[in-house]
Parts: sequence; structure tokens; C-alpha cells
Amino acid sequence: MLDPRKRTALLGFAFMLFLFLSSVENTFLFNILIEIPQNPLITVAMLFLHNVLVISLILLGMTFYVNLVALNLFKKEKYANIVLEHPGTFALLFTFIILFSSILRGSNLLDGVSIELLPRILLVSAPIGIIEGCGIYLTIKKTLSRAIRMKDLVCIYGIFFLAAIIEVSFMNLLISVFRG
Repeated sequence: MLDPRKRTALLGFAFMLFLFLSSVENTFLFNILIEIPQNPLITVAMLFLHNVLVISLILLGMTFYVNLVALNLFKKEKYANIVLEHPGTFALLFTFIILFSSILRGSNLLDGVSIELLPRILLVSAPIGIIEGCGIYLTIKKTLSRAIRMKDLVCIYGIFFLAAIIEVSFMNLLISVFRG
């Protein structure tokens, strides 16, 4: 077994590597989603895989941060432990930031974000955002609390599978309504 410093360094390296790979995947996914595949099963699989990669990256990043704080690498910092002392508050704030930036990113697929359309976009995105938000919140809170277990991961990934199914169903419903 690796000593804690080497383990943390390895986590940091893995986080940076997967952050780069997720950037490539994100660009690839959004280029493909512009032309939505006709097969709903493929679309569900693509969205679920994307969500698994995103939540795994968040999990890896939060685990890296927890290990950095646990090693007392921030002992000169006055508020280094505040995130670990209040995981629920941080998880809620971080979840909101992720969801809002995700909605804005998705809106850019529609040739930019119009301020007039933003309330509608938020309203349409709300059901999926609430489900995905629950999964993100649970991941961050459990990781920062150092209480994440395998059954928690199964539950979290299940939430994102449900979100992918609902999202594809909702997209297909909107496409059928707008096409007539």
C-alpha cells in the first residue's frame, strides 16, 4: 500500500489526466448531440456514460481535496478545513454552480444564450436538473464527509441512469411537439 503522500500525488495526477480526457469527451459529446442520434437507446447510453464520467471526475477531485487537507498541507491556511466541516453547505453551493454552468453550456448548443429565453431554458431544464443535482449533491457530501461506500455509488449512478432516461424521453417529446 502506498504512503498517504504518494497516494495523494497519484490522485492529483489521475485527476489532472482525467480532467483533460473529460474535456476531450465533452467536446466530442456536444458535437455529436447537435445531431441527435435517432436511436433513443444509444442516446441514453451516451448521456449516461457522460454523466458517469462527470460524477466520477467530481468524486476523484473531492477525494484528492480531502486527502490534501487530511495530510495537513494547508496548515498555514486559516480556513482549510471549512469545506470538510460543512460538507452539506459546500455540496449545495457546488451543485448549483455545476448545474447552472451545465445549463448555460447546453444553451450554447442553440447558438448562444438569449437573456429572454433563459427563464424558459431553466424551466425546461428543471426536472432533469433536480435529479442530476441530487446525484451531484450526494456525491460531494458523502465524499467530503468521508462516508461514501459502494452502495452509495450504486445509488448515485442509478440516479444518473434515471436522469439519462428522463432526459432522452423529454428531448424526444419536445422534438415531436415542435416538428408537429
